[in-house]
Amino acid sequence: MAGEKIAIKAQPEMVKQRPDWDTYFLDIIELVSRRSTCRRRAVGAGLVRDRRILATGYNGAPSGLTHCLEIGCLREQLNVPSGERHELCRGLHAEQNVIIQAALHGVITKGSTLYCTNHPCVICAKMIINAGIVRIVIRDGYSDKLATDMLKEADIIVKQL
Repeated sequence: MAGEKIAIKAQPEMVKQRPDWDTYFLDIIELVSRRSTCRRRAVGAGLVRDRRILATGYNGAPSGLTHCLEIGCLREQLNVPSGERHELCRGLHAEQNVIIQAALHGVITKGSTLYCTNHPCVICAKMIINAGIVRIVIRDGYSDKLATDMLKEADIIVKQL
């Protein structure tokens, strides 16, 4: 009948639980991390503002250079422990890459949230602070006390899911 509303009632067993926004974006970033070309750890990162993805990045060699998956890992060859001597690596961190991608495409990072599969190192923390990122949501921790301290001093919220 014209103008009559039909009410559809969902069955309790059919009601699906929707993820909250942080889980939703972090799940997307998990997928981004699968593009990583690092032999040691796959990390993904994404910048989001107003529930819109601004840019994504993953860790690996700079564009156009041979990937570590193809030529090997300099850090492994030199026996560099995780979390030390970040400059001895061909790759960019995912956090660095997402900030660079935003800059390359003219996207403003100020006021955004960074979603990342891992807690940022101190080098990335400094970039995050200067990029105006106000919040970070991570899946896994990372042992870098100086990074944690600097992010806290900059009043950047870090939430681990």
